[in-house]
Amino acid sequence: MTCVEEEHARATEREQEHARLIRVSLQHTATHCNALQHTAAHCDTLQHTATHTATHTATHCSALQHTATHCNTLQESATHTATHCSTLQHTATHCNTLQHIATHCNTLQHTATHCTTLQHTTTHYNTLQHTIERARAKGFEEQTTFVSCTSTLQHAATHYNTLQHTATHCNTL
Repeated sequence: MTCVEEEHARATEREQEHARLIRVSLQHTATHCNALQHTAAHCDTLQHTATHTATHTATHCSALQHTATHCNTLQESATHTATHCSTLQHTATHCNTLQHIATHCNTLQHTATHCTTLQHTTTHYNTLQHTIERARAKGFEEQTTFVSCTSTLQHAATHYNTLQHTATHCNTL
């Protein structure tokens, strides 16, 4: 082989080596491009997931805020209800007291009626006693009238004793 041919062979060898390096470089670049495309696709997926997660999280946060507001409303309502219950219990106590007082008033009215009857009976008793004493003083002891007055007087005395007992009971009350 001649010098020119040798030179040409070396140049061809260099060109082939250069072409091989370019192919390796292109393959390496293609691999990098594939990796970058894969990474870009992965980034898109992550971005989509992040957007979806953020939206979902925002929805949850909104629901939690709504629930918290509802809880606050329920707490206020419970406090208001407790106040009403306390007022109702207080009112019930007053009602019980008033019923007790009404019972005492009824007893006192009944007792007042008995006292009035006692006063009325006392007046009759005194009148009958006075009438009998006058009849005896005049010697008027006619059987029928005297027995009738005496019987009425005994009945009045019994009534008087009963009412006197009631009056004592009234004073005790």
